[in-house]
Amino acid sequence: MVHLASLNDASPIQKSAAPWQAEDNFDFQRVTRTALISELTQQQSRTIESVVPWFLDNMPESYFRQVPERFRLDHIKAIAAVKDANMDLYLNLQSHLPDGRQLMTFIRPGTKPGTLLDMVNEFTHIDDYMPLCRIHVFSTKDETMSLNMFVYGKRSKQGLTPLESASSIFELAESIQRGEVPAETGLVPSPIFEEEALEKYIKQCPNNYIRVGMDQPMRFLRQRQLFEVVSGTDGTAVHIDQADAEELGQYWVDVATANSLPQIALQQLCQLLHMHNFDVVKARLDIIEDGDNGNTSMLRMLVNPCAPDTVSLSALRAEILRVKWLDPSTMNLAFVRYPRLGFARGEIITAMCSLMHPVLAKENALAFSKANILEAVTNERFIDYTSSIADIFLDRFNPTNPLDDLEYESRCRNIREAIENDVEDRVTTELLLKMLDIIDHTLKTNIYMENRYALAFRLDPKVMIAKGEEKRELPYGIVFVHGRRFNGYQVRFRDISRGGMRLVTPKSSELYALESSRQYDECYGLAFAQQLKNKDIPEGGSKAVVLIESVDMSDSSKGFVMRKSVKAFTDCLLDLIVETEETQKNIVDLYGKKEVLYLGPDEQVIPEDINWIIKRAAYRGYQTPAAFMSSKPRAGINHKEFGVTSEGVNVYLDVALKRVLNIDPKVTPFTVKITGGPDGDVAGNEMKILMREYGENAKIIGIADASGCAEDPDGLDHGELARLVNQVLSIEHFDPKKLSSKGVLHKVDTAEGIKARNSMHNRLEADAFVPCGGRPGTIDISNYHHFLREDGSPSSKLVVEGANLFITNEARQKLFEEAGVVIVKDSSANKGGVITSSYEICAAMLLNEDDFFKHKQEIVSEVLEKLRGLAQMEAELLFREFENFGGSLPEASQVISDCINAATDALSLALDSLSVEDRETLMPLFRSYLPKTIADLSFEKVHECVPDQYIKNAISSCLASKLVYKEGTKFVATQQPEKLAHIALKYLEKEKEIAILLESLENSDLHEEEKKRVKQLLEAGGARTALQVF
Repeated sequence: MVHLASLNDASPIQKSAAPWQAEDNFDFQRVTRTALISELTQQQSRTIESVVPWFLDNMPESYFRQVPERFRLDHIKAIAAVKDANMDLYLNLQSHLPDGRQLMTFIRPGTKPGTLLDMVNEFTHIDDYMPLCRIHVFSTKDETMSLNMFVYGKRSKQGLTPLESASSIFELAESIQRGEVPAETGLVPSPIFEEEALEKYIKQCPNNYIRVGMDQPMRFLRQRQLFEVVSGTDGTAVHIDQADAEELGQYWVDVATANSLPQIALQQLCQLLHMHNFDVVKARLDIIEDGDNGNTSMLRMLVNPCAPDTVSLSALRAEILRVKWLDPSTMNLAFVRYPRLGFARGEIITAMCSLMHPVLAKENALAFSKANILEAVTNERFIDYTSSIADIFLDRFNPTNPLDDLEYESRCRNIREAIENDVEDRVTTELLLKMLDIIDHTLKTNIYMENRYALAFRLDPKVMIAKGEEKRELPYGIVFVHGRRFNGYQVRFRDISRGGMRLVTPKSSELYALESSRQYDECYGLAFAQQLKNKDIPEGGSKAVVLIESVDMSDSSKGFVMRKSVKAFTDCLLDLIVETEETQKNIVDLYGKKEVLYLGPDEQVIPEDINWIIKRAAYRGYQTPAAFMSSKPRAGINHKEFGVTSEGVNVYLDVALKRVLNIDPKVTPFTVKITGGPDGDVAGNEMKILMREYGENAKIIGIADASGCAEDPDGLDHGELARLVNQVLSIEHFDPKKLSSKGVLHKVDTAEGIKARNSMHNRLEADAFVPCGGRPGTIDISNYHHFLREDGSPSSKLVVEGANLFITNEARQKLFEEAGVVIVKDSSANKGGVITSSYEICAAMLLNEDDFFKHKQEIVSEVLEKLRGLAQMEAELLFREFENFGGSLPEASQVISDCINAATDALSLALDSLSVEDRETLMPLFRSYLPKTIADLSFEKVHECVPDQYIKNAISSCLASKLVYKEGTKFVATQQPEKLAHIALKYLEKEKEIAILLESLENSDLHEEEKKRVKQLLEAGGARTALQVF
């Protein structure tokens, strides 16, 4: 045991001698201490006397111009301390600027090539809350030291630099405008150099950047030109020129890159310069604000070629323009593993590997995993074959001298034979041959577009057919886009198509690999479902699925990558469909037809994306930019705000209740269960419509969403549901006091709550089940039996699918066969959204934004009336054919869609053979398709504003749906395909004859009751009878 008292035994006046002191001579200790301090002080003084002159002589002039004195003193003191200690000159200094930003200074010995790159790779990104906003890079003249400064943090609102202090900049700009500056400088008269425009720009710039510009106004204005090139875009601009005489053999590289993370832009440029054997002598980075477009990173580097004889400035410039958009896998391949490949080959190879994955994974998911595919074709043993295939692709689509068919076929044949003879690994052989197959099925690409954001392929859809795959309808066209951290497909089933774009962001590497393997099939399935829905409108079905690699990213980084992916994907679509001087010059078009695409928002697409896409489409010269993307915040019809999908769903529910359950919902109470919350689009609006149309007759006994579920056999309180819908709240916020004694509220914060939520749609017994939310395939072949009670009867006899693909095809059929469940398929029930988007496209083509907004209330009202009418016609035909011909309702729904689409296709072909005059006689069909207000305001300019192909499709789909809804599928299906268009056009003529007869009937002397009966007969079958086709 230790006694505390013993710690105080020593006398307080006694002192222990230091290890280096004599214990009993205090005077000697004092003298020794003084001598040591003196020696160290003198030594440090000698070091400082040596360091300071060396520092002042060797640091470049720009250092003293750009770095404040207090930081210069810190640098000298730190360097002197290290040299005094005889240590390596390896220092990391941290301090803060007056506005709170963090300054990191890294001092390293020597100036060997790659020093900055090593430093950037190590330090460019501190954390998400400290973005890089400025750098200064300096090297001593004697090449013994590098000193680099990195400023992190967001720039605070600063006092503006007085404009008069920027007089040197304004004076040079005035000289340029007067034509006094030699043209060879590249500074020529321009509106951006006018005084007012220059003042506005200077106010956007950091003070430190302006101060540097005052000393070097020519450099400042040259960078102003670069800023102008990228302002309002996400592009990159580059200027490379020979340095001044005192920097003989060196080059200044100026780069402006819009909306790029500064640390990433710096890192990529350093990597690229290092790969091209340039050493960075000086560097500076500044961030310039660009209004609503974000900001631009302005980089300027003085570089020294390590191998002057091999310098290719044109190649360097081209790759600087591309590097921002390259995927990490491409950069690793072209930067690290095989620099000889270059960016273009590297990008083609990684793109083809991504494209092959969903096709070949069906054949062997393990052998053809995404990682294995890339590893196999880039193996050192086979990389020359892979590179040669990329060369064929480049030569095939080289706009200056594209390979003709004979030369192309010869080169493909030669390399195919070489692969089959030399490559012993069968997996690698199949991959290399598939790469050749991709080239064979590529109809055009943007590979030679200088400012492209990613690499796009317009593909013949046959390339996506896997070995042993069951035969299914072939899409009309496919576009594949490979970009930085994303791959995207756009699949469409008609020449002019419309469909949503969704973003998929898996949370783990395993999920990402799984989503990659099924990405194309998901896109195909969604596009095909859209095709079935789009039967009533001019546009065929399409879908775009963009798979984004955002695993382990913070929310802010993930959001940044998602927005970049949207921009890159849609801009590549525009590369392939706009007809401008740029695209005609740089794209070899083996397809040879004009293509028209329309997009809409889907999962994770936000209003910011929509606005950018429309603005970009206008910038790129798309004929009708406002129509390129639907759901514009001001000039669109917001699906959730107006409940357009739910309005259609409820029409089918209304008809189904009457035809299947013999319930008139206006008269008789009924029960319904819903998946999807009060805060959701389809679910929330369906609740509102049920309450609006049927009042207390609509007993909503169960609602489940992501937050939980509320259940009440007496019906959930309508007032409380209305509160949740209006306040956009999920079901977990339902007030338990509003439940009856039998009701219960489950939340997902317990295992019991999760189980109840996940099983609600199966457990609760209701007249009808309306899935308005939930994951695709929630009910599938493995679990459909949970929807049945113990006696085999269903928990609901009627299902109306408001949500897409909630029940799989196999499960639908089983539920019908085993329990008689009548299911209104999603492609019928929720088509109201696509109909609305189609009318949005028409409005965007025919009206300007102000006219649309002025008449929006009337237009929306007319759109809702039309979509309810189309839903009513299909619902009546659906149940009529179900009752007359048997089979399941989903089968009948498919038959209706197939019949209308077949008739549309036949008519579209037939209209091509009609004269302009004959086609003009059919224009009333297109006018009748349009909402009345849109037609009244703009129909006289329809040929001027609407593509001919769109008009043709609209006429065809109008006539086809009219024919099928009126006469039924059997009438259309029994006609010979080659005669179908002729019959449809004749039918239209007979309808006009019947209209004349009806008018005459009204003026006849027949008794009113007889008139009514004759009128009914003529309207029901007059045109078909007159046609004499049965």
